[in-house]
Amino acid sequence: MQSNPLTQISRREFVKTATVGTMFAALPGILKAQQAPSMNVIGANNRVNVACVGFSNRFQDALLPSFLKARTELNFELVALADLWSARREEGKAKLEQALGHAIDLYRSDEELYEKARNVDAVIISTADFQHARHTVHAVKAGKDTYTEKPLAEDMAAANAVLDAVREARNANQRGGAVVQVGSQRRSGNAYHIANDYIRSDQFGAITYVDLCWNVNQPNRWRRGDLPATLKEADTDWNKWLLDRPQVAFDPRKYLEFRLFWPYSSGIPGQWMCHQIDTVGWFTGCEFPRSAMANGGIYAWHDGRENGDTFTTILEYGPENDLSQGFQVVFSSRQTNSARGNVEKYHSTKGTIDLISGTVSNEGVENVKGETLKLSATEVATTSANTGAGGMEVAHMRNWMESVRTRKLPNAPIEAGYNHSVALIMSNASLRTGMKAVFDKNTRQVMTGGKVFKGY
Repeated sequence: MQSNPLTQISRREFVKTATVGTMFAALPGILKAQQAPSMNVIGANNRVNVACVGFSNRFQDALLPSFLKARTELNFELVALADLWSARREEGKAKLEQALGHAIDLYRSDEELYEKARNVDAVIISTADFQHARHTVHAVKAGKDTYTEKPLAEDMAAANAVLDAVREARNANQRGGAVVQVGSQRRSGNAYHIANDYIRSDQFGAITYVDLCWNVNQPNRWRRGDLPATLKEADTDWNKWLLDRPQVAFDPRKYLEFRLFWPYSSGIPGQWMCHQIDTVGWFTGCEFPRSAMANGGIYAWHDGRENGDTFTTILEYGPENDLSQGFQVVFSSRQTNSARGNVEKYHSTKGTIDLISGTVSNEGVENVKGETLKLSATEVATTSANTGAGGMEVAHMRNWMESVRTRKLPNAPIEAGYNHSVALIMSNASLRTGMKAVFDKNTRQVMTGGKVFKGY
């Protein structure tokens, strides 16, 4: 009897992965990439000074704790903070100095930081969604490495600008170019690396369908309570905050609750879809979808928001010159009911990979028999309720810090962020125009109805 490839994988790889240690033993390539750099690397003994650009909740809850776990061993230090809002600067100074045990320099913007600071080598960018790409361009042009939160970009002008800036720095070959890590932490997750290796080994067969879902019951998600009432226009720089967006009247809700308002965020696509869609491109090697059709709206939480509380997009991937090949991806999300929760399932004619439970099985394949196999007993996907410094966040920050030392590409380089940005911009374009969206590789623009989608 011919052996089933789904059972073979358990003996060769997946059964070996019951612990982090044995997982690394099964995947020496990953271990080698994540080891601390050799001390003979130029500058390995020199301290790397880092600044925070944007003292956000995400920085406080996840990025800072992840940074602190590796800073002593890898000889990194946080030395400065840039934020437009005076109250947040002072709050950040107090909290950081308590955590670090030394003084922190303050700057009123990222531009002032690059103009005046002489002791900063790299920055962690955790500003508003629509600002990530432009702020990364500022940093790269100033010669800094960056850890840039996702989504990388919410519009193609920003996405193209940051891709060009990083590649230009690489081509200049200055210290290996800019090391930019996009905050797609699944790329530093052990189970995801194992799934990627398994899919690329061809034992799983061709992917035919990907089922992605991210449901919560959180009416106050992305709301900031009474905080907007404390923000006064005189205490920040509203025009600088708007960056390349249209000039509009000061609105503290848009400033602090930006994920609820377009064009400062796409909301669900930019926050949740981009995590899961990033793995699709990574696992399959397909950079962009062939097309996107999306639908959604505000069905429950009528609190002044402009971005939907419910969203679904259907994406088709595959070669442009052969429409007989490819696969479909469906992503759905709602903030109104958590039934079904989080789903990340990859289907082929041989079986199903479930990234939430961490298993490979014969689910949905009637004519194939086999056992349920474990991908990883230690780490699977972060759920929507977990926004802190989990294992993948810690590993992802460490990978960036090591890449700054070695000048090697991090796990989530600029291309990864660019690709997830194209997918989310396509989905947002379809949602807002009611038409199918495609990506023109020649012009590097998302198109709907034959017209370039800008959206604002």
